[in-house]
Amino acid sequence: MRTVVRGAVRWAVVAVALCLVAAGPGDSVAAAGSADPDPYAFTDGTRQVAGATTAAHAERLDPGRTYRSSLPSNGKLYFRLHLDATSTVYVSATAVPGAGTTVAATDGLQLSVKDPHGNPCSFHAASFGASRSPRPIAAWGVRDASPGHVLCQGAGTYSVHVERVDATGSSADTWPLELAVASEPPLTETGATSAPQSWNSASPAPVTGQAVDRAGGAGFAAASAVGQGVWRDRIRPGQTLFYRVPVDWGQQLNATAELDGSSGGSGYTEGAVTLSLYNPVRGEVEEAYAGYAGRQTSAALAPLPPVDYTNRYGFADQVKGMRFAGSYYLVVHLAAQTADVFGQGPYGLTLRVRVSGAAQPGPAYAGRPDPRKLFDVTVQTPDAARPGGPAGAAGAAGPAGGGSTALRVLAAGGIGAGTVLLIALGVWTVLARRRAGAL
Repeated sequence: MRTVVRGAVRWAVVAVALCLVAAGPGDSVAAAGSADPDPYAFTDGTRQVAGATTAAHAERLDPGRTYRSSLPSNGKLYFRLHLDATSTVYVSATAVPGAGTTVAATDGLQLSVKDPHGNPCSFHAASFGASRSPRPIAAWGVRDASPGHVLCQGAGTYSVHVERVDATGSSADTWPLELAVASEPPLTETGATSAPQSWNSASPAPVTGQAVDRAGGAGFAAASAVGQGVWRDRIRPGQTLFYRVPVDWGQQLNATAELDGSSGGSGYTEGAVTLSLYNPVRGEVEEAYAGYAGRQTSAALAPLPPVDYTNRYGFADQVKGMRFAGSYYLVVHLAAQTADVFGQGPYGLTLRVRVSGAAQPGPAYAGRPDPRKLFDVTVQTPDAARPGGPAGAAGAAGPAGGGSTALRVLAAGGIGAGTVLLIALGVWTVLARRRAGAL
């Protein structure tokens, strides 16, 4: 008798799922599209710090830590670093404007690092660019103690300055801010102090093959692992998805983000798709845009050099950013204004990732970075980044996701596992009571 009840439950759940799918994605998709995009996923356990208005009152930031703060529309925030004489230290600031915020192409933030005497060490600005859509953007700075650098050497208290850029063109609301600090130890021996002069700069053919479902994360800390292969996801206007790719020393990364065609609407959205690449310390490396006219479109990263320690001596940001192994972040954003022309979606997204070349031995460091495993790809769960790997099985809602037919169908209908459980328990209770009454 128990077999009959269990079988009835299974088919009842499948029936519920099929009813949901038969009804079409209209209700669930409309609900998803009408809601604000998923909020940015800040790193767990971050400490709140208040940026000071003067360097003298700045709070201290330590390597290996992540912090939360807020960035006003006017004024400059100051933080401080206590540095030794030999470590190279990186600071990244990620600004997270809210959904509905008005931004212009030149709006953004800038970050600079200065030595104890107020001399500049580095400067970087990040903007919303062609998308003109509010999304997380990150600027980074560095006190570089690598061989061959003469500025900002020596131990002492360094200052970090973060401020809005061209804020007059955007909404006056305060932006949440995430700060991440990392340190890189010196080398045991001094090597070359110039970037490689030649590397394969030809654009490779996009990766083909069976696509694997992989839901992107909502922040750097929540980025989903992907490796070489073809990955499928869904994205809504205004949403930003984060993925991380393990790239070892000597390997070359290439990526393309494709947006499916729309079933309705006509017109054109400039800068609809943004594909950004950040290195393991959240430093911006490259960015690509694509407009959207309702047909399939793609944004592809420009060719990048293989990961090499000496890339830091290059001239272009695209070269300097590829300076160490670790998890590189692919960040995809669909401009909010896409909804005005083509609807709320969600839209099909395909991410094609290529990691070329065999891994090479890395440089000999005289210590460990902080965080300790920042540049170590062996701890970045490379198996989970392969198509069909553990992360694919855990995070996919399609064929690669495993599980029962009912669960897969319900996932396709936009229903979560918790709802599946409630439905199953409800059906189980009803059928069990009926069965008991019949006995």
